[in-house]
Amino acid sequence: MTGVLTETGIFVGGGGEGYGLPQELLLKYGNRHGLVAGATGTGKTVTLQILAEGFSAAGVPVFMADVKGDLGGIALPGSANGKLHEPFMARAQTIGFDLTYRDYPVTFWDMFGEQGHPVRTTISEMGPLLLARLLDLSEAQEGVLNIAFHLADSEGMALLDLDDLRAMLVYVGEKADELSLRYGNVAVQSVGAIQRRLLVLENQGAAQFFGEPALDLADMMRLAPDGRGQINILAADKLMSSPRLYATFLLWLLSELFEELPEVGDPDKPKFVFFFDEAHLLFDDAPKALVDKVEQVARLIRSKGVGIYFITQNPADVPEDILGQLGNRVQHALRAFTAKDQKDLRRAAENYRPNPRFETETAIKEVGTGEAVTSFLQNKGVPGVVERTLVRPPQSRLGPITPEERQIIVKASPYGLKYDQMIDRHSAAEILAARAQKAAAEAEAAEPEDTAEPASAKLEFNRARRFTPIKSAKVEKAPRSTSTRRSFRSDSIAEVFGKSLARQLGSKAGKELVRGVLGSLFKSR
Repeated sequence: MTGVLTETGIFVGGGGEGYGLPQELLLKYGNRHGLVAGATGTGKTVTLQILAEGFSAAGVPVFMADVKGDLGGIALPGSANGKLHEPFMARAQTIGFDLTYRDYPVTFWDMFGEQGHPVRTTISEMGPLLLARLLDLSEAQEGVLNIAFHLADSEGMALLDLDDLRAMLVYVGEKADELSLRYGNVAVQSVGAIQRRLLVLENQGAAQFFGEPALDLADMMRLAPDGRGQINILAADKLMSSPRLYATFLLWLLSELFEELPEVGDPDKPKFVFFFDEAHLLFDDAPKALVDKVEQVARLIRSKGVGIYFITQNPADVPEDILGQLGNRVQHALRAFTAKDQKDLRRAAENYRPNPRFETETAIKEVGTGEAVTSFLQNKGVPGVVERTLVRPPQSRLGPITPEERQIIVKASPYGLKYDQMIDRHSAAEILAARAQKAAAEAEAAEPEDTAEPASAKLEFNRARRFTPIKSAKVEKAPRSTSTRRSFRSDSIAEVFGKSLARQLGSKAGKELVRGVLGSLFKSR
């Protein structure tokens, strides 16, 4: 009988009558990425669960997003009293698998902090490229966002949360004329558009995602005391209502792994495995620059020991350049009801190394629930011949867990003290607010000195006027002293008006006037 692990890899499934040889995913090629595809209800969740169990048993940490809320059962053992026990036992005997129920070390995470420990990052760590993708900005708006990041870096102001970014954008709007001379046109309309997108993002719950303490990736790559890899499950059922936020978060996580992990070459087993469920959300309406970035990360990150496994309903959801890098494949049934479905089915079949015993296209249509057409990399990284495979049953519970069971696991986790409470430290919003307060205080302190000038000017003006003789129309030439007084009076009026205007612009009322003008511009746009 075979267990979860073989001598060289993870046992995925086997065959019986009409099926092929036992199938295993070689650990030394676990970082060559993979694909799990199939229509709804064909068994993708079970495949995802057994692969996570296998990597964990081999001492490889795993990250997976739970988009339907039914992966939490990995944290608890399966049961002989469950309704699936008998069919699971029958399949285990057919494929020669020793089915023993057990739980696996699981840490629950949740971007909203409701079903697990909060997952956060800072605005600075997200960066302008991914943030522009998240906000769906135009090229001009992305340029303004880059200027905001550049100014924050050059002036030593940390961008940690949405308040920091908002304050920085207001700062950019106030200095738009000056910045336009240095960096090109900085339109107030672009600043306003970004602010509105940030409001939409905040309404989707992103305010809880941006902040501190930021996630330390080392906390996701730990081993349990018994040497098994930690399985990190992100509660994504609520997050799926904001698909762009979901895709951007997972892409950020990949980018962080790529930047932080050292080169390891070709390890005996992966350092970390990343399952990207509902992968089509990453590529839907994505600009070519973003797809190229994902392709670059997928191509290079395997040298850092990270394996990426895309889970999707149809292989056509994944761009061709990325699909070509996915060496380990599990294809569940595809339905071909339309001409497009039939075309996608033929395309999926063409991506496998043919097996002379059956037609791959026919097999993909005929496999039932819990069965799959599989192909895994063999020695020297050569793709294996496609085989029909009965997927092994999971050792852990299949399906969701109760909220009470989840809370017990969350409270027992060592990460609660580190992540559950948000920290708001001194950053861009506080720095800019302090600057504004200082400027207002200086203006108010200077105001009594300024107000004395118009009063003395007015007194001098009245004194000059009082001693100026009234001339009749018959007077042809005015006395020298009167001309001098007239000139003095004219200069005094200009001086009084100029000083009064300057004083009012510097006063609190003047500031409110200017802020009101900017506010009207934002509102009208």
